[in-house]
Amino acid sequence: MKKIAIIGGGYAGMAAGVELAAAGLSVTVFEAGKVLGGRARRVDRAALSKNANGSPLDNGQHLVIGAYGQLQRLMQQCGVDLQQAFLRQPMRLQVEPDFVLACPRLPAPLHLAVGLIRAKGLTWAERWALIRAIQVTQWRRWRLAQDMTVAEWLQQQRQPSSLIARFWQPLTLAALNTPLELASAQVLLNVLRDSLGGNRAASDLLLPKVDFSQLFPEPASRYIEQNKGYVRLGHRVKSLGRDTQGFNLDGDVYSHVVLAVPPHQAAPLLQAVDPQLAQQLANWPYQPIVTVYLQYEADVQLSTAMLGLADAYSQWVFDRGVTHGQAGLIAVVISAQGLHSGLSHDDLALAVQAELHQRLALPDFVLQKQVITEKRATFACTPNMRRPSNVTRCRGLYLAGDYTADLAGATRGDYPATLEGAVRSGVRAAQHILKGE
Repeated sequence: MKKIAIIGGGYAGMAAGVELAAAGLSVTVFEAGKVLGGRARRVDRAALSKNANGSPLDNGQHLVIGAYGQLQRLMQQCGVDLQQAFLRQPMRLQVEPDFVLACPRLPAPLHLAVGLIRAKGLTWAERWALIRAIQVTQWRRWRLAQDMTVAEWLQQQRQPSSLIARFWQPLTLAALNTPLELASAQVLLNVLRDSLGGNRAASDLLLPKVDFSQLFPEPASRYIEQNKGYVRLGHRVKSLGRDTQGFNLDGDVYSHVVLAVPPHQAAPLLQAVDPQLAQQLANWPYQPIVTVYLQYEADVQLSTAMLGLADAYSQWVFDRGVTHGQAGLIAVVISAQGLHSGLSHDDLALAVQAELHQRLALPDFVLQKQVITEKRATFACTPNMRRPSNVTRCRGLYLAGDYTADLAGATRGDYPATLEGAVRSGVRAAQHILKGE
């Protein structure tokens, strides 16, 4: 009889749990924290500051697009109403001071063609350079003969520096959370393939209207428990061993284990069962994400739910009043390492506040400031990165997480560190168990 332990209650672990529970298997999820979601979870303001008050925040902002099919499928399986969970809009990338790329509600690929032709804030030379780069890549089926950095690819495509600053850099940071000089061009093209290169709905932006724990992990927890599984919060697995009976987790025995924690947390648990893999994961490269929350008076709002800023600390700015009903709350996301990395939280919050005042005409007065830094928010998505498979050398033990490769035996991953990448990995790990692999 299969008795399965899932270590980690983030998106990958909960996806694996739902898939296995749906098949009628006995599942127990162990989550060290008090809140499900991992690196996409709810955070109480009081946990950030003794003087803070108000509704909960997220530990970061994550974009969801229409192409994220597995995430939407599992949400629906867990009873989530997608219309209630997301504010769904046609693709619209607005980067101040004047760039706008909006895809109208037209059949693919006409929606993209019209969007590129009508893009605002570009000279005709810049517009043609953008159209040429995307068209050439489409003709080549979104594949490069050899992976390279995004910066190198943009140079090959003769993209003007002004276009890079207003379109390619904000897009790359949002999609890959890795600087242009380090980011994989092939993985960026994979994202463009599934969004701009897919059907019209695939390019839609889905802005969550609830916190990231409530979006999927908590409905997944209820689903698992309704299907005779268990979800144990505040339980950190301290050791993982294997004997003739199976896998021993802190005294309990399981036939299969899905290790769905970040690489640096997986490494010590793997030491006794797969030391070679443990060593690989212990040295895993990461990139941070910083989110600056500014609470203004309730009547303060942006011109749109999401917009970007070029040549600024503030990369993407979200109006949580529009999406979450948190009136006057603005969330500013700063992805990857950069000039901001050397600033203290207080100095960064002040710098962001000044930028929003100068660039977006928001008031120069805020009621509260909160800064959340996830130092290991995502893996560094670099060219030709060798990723581990879901299947390990230890039979019955599987990895799940956005950092894994897409197929057993593969070493290259298709997706960057996204919610969809995490969910896909969890589903793959579960399918290996169901197939007896």
